[in-house]
Amino acid sequence: MPAMVMPAAHALMQSAEDIPSAVSGLTTEQLWARPGGAASVGFHLQHVSGSIDRLLTYARGDTLSDAQLGALRNEQMEADGDAADLARRAVSAIRDAIDEMRKTPPDSYLEAREVGRKRLPTTVLGLLVHVAEHTQRHTGQIIATASGVRSIG
Repeated sequence: MPAMVMPAAHALMQSAEDIPSAVSGLTTEQLWARPGGAASVGFHLQHVSGSIDRLLTYARGDTLSDAQLGALRNEQMEADGDAADLARRAVSAIRDAIDEMRKTPPDSYLEAREVGRKRLPTTVLGLLVHVAEHTQRHTGQIIATASGVRSIG
């Protein structure tokens, strides 16, 4: 893997380790609980999977599909599967991101890309790094919220 993306890949590997243990044993009620109005663990798990997919799409220079836009709208909805299932999906998306980093040629890192409807400017490297930092942020939310819902009951 090119050295430039190694820190991002390492951050993703940490998330892949942390997520399953953080959600292990959560009940369906705990998975979708919103303590104090906070986003649920289930939302964060679905958002990790979906955001990685969307950001990698932008990194490839593609636009989002109707299916991706539909998935985005449904991230806050309860999904089929338990905490372990959603964690497996998140970890699979993380592995896909690491594979994408491995396959991305370093000479493409500074190529211009645009994100979202507003077409915000960035680069391929900017998106690859953002995948990692965004995933780490939501991993922290998963850990904190899972701990909180366990302590509530």
